[in-house]
Amino acid sequence: MATIVIGAQWGDEGKGKLVDILCPTVKLCARAQGGNNAGHTIVANGVTYDFHLLPSGLINPECQNVIGAGVVVHVPSFFKELNDLEVKGLKDVRSRIFISDRAHIVFDLHQLVDGLEEVELGGKSIGTTRKGIGPAYSTKAARSGVRICEVFNEQLFNQRLRELAAGFKKRYGDLLKYDVEEEISRFNDYRVELGNYVIDQVPLMKSAQDSNSPILIEGANALMLDLDFGTYPYVTSSNTGLGGVFTGLALNPTKVKSIIGVVKAYTTRVGGGPFPTEDLGEVGSKLQEIGREFGVTTGRRRRCGWLDLVVVKYSAAINHYTSLNVTKLDILDTFPTIKVATAYLDPNTGEELESFPANLESLANVKVKYEELQGWEKPITGAKSFYDLPKNARAYVEFIENFVGIKVQYIGVGPGRESMITR
Repeated sequence: MATIVIGAQWGDEGKGKLVDILCPTVKLCARAQGGNNAGHTIVANGVTYDFHLLPSGLINPECQNVIGAGVVVHVPSFFKELNDLEVKGLKDVRSRIFISDRAHIVFDLHQLVDGLEEVELGGKSIGTTRKGIGPAYSTKAARSGVRICEVFNEQLFNQRLRELAAGFKKRYGDLLKYDVEEEISRFNDYRVELGNYVIDQVPLMKSAQDSNSPILIEGANALMLDLDFGTYPYVTSSNTGLGGVFTGLALNPTKVKSIIGVVKAYTTRVGGGPFPTEDLGEVGSKLQEIGREFGVTTGRRRRCGWLDLVVVKYSAAINHYTSLNVTKLDILDTFPTIKVATAYLDPNTGEELESFPANLESLANVKVKYEELQGWEKPITGAKSFYDLPKNARAYVEFIENFVGIKVQYIGVGPGRESMITR
């Protein structure tokens, strides 16, 4: 049976820690979408591990890991990440990771094009990680992409990559500084070793589900970055919500045990696009500094603001969470008053909007209705149970539960693996 962990906001909610905590109970951990633009930091036994493309189930020596067909794979990053994990002492990582032969490849070519596309957009840039993810999904949709299985037919692979490069060269001319033969020669080196990891994912998933093995699905990015339901065009290029899990992994919907939405106790986002609760003053700066809001993948400062429950309720309507994990509650320890967004108001009529608007112009102009809650003004990192928390901290969690209508099952109260309350 599958447990699915998905981000409920704009990403960076701290999904990795819950995945890490759940991993010892599962036999298979899988990624369904995205690429090495994702970033999870996990602290285990005093060692900090950064995951980008690889599933963080590799932390558990008993867990097999699969990169699904819906993921786009930058092969040099795959090998670099494996090496980094080995250097930090993780055992047998190479025998526990598989890549779907149907996954698409992110070439260095895609990364160069990503940078050129962002420059072209100028002041309206998306704020991508420039990891080539968008261009890789674009070529996938345009049916000119190259899949992992094609690496092993050298003649076909070389031809497809040259055709791809020629197409981009026509588009960008001399702006594109790229040597296709150099990338082809590197894949001549990767080809033999890559073969050790590539499998047909469909029988693997079917076997795991038929035997009712515990499976953990690790979402990348988050619902508000979903290609269909996020703040388009300021989104990533894959389906980051529940739908992407099924298409990216061939998961049986009747074999899902739980869908856990991960919600940061405040709101952050990286890159461009409207952000109704963003605070550009003292509160935003304080959240950024105390919460160490810098991207794992890019090092960029994250934009910060109060918790937006309009966003959480909207993402719950799409992802159908069975429970929530509220993370980084301890970051609010020193705030005497904490605000929570409960509605968006039309700036002209003052009426409440029914849901999260698709139109970005509307979103950029909404007035936000806040509820004010009393802070607890004491450290909570040592709390082991819900009733170890101060009364006002419990009230904050219960306010989220009551508003969204979904139980908060996990509460993060510090950076360590042990700093997670389970209810």
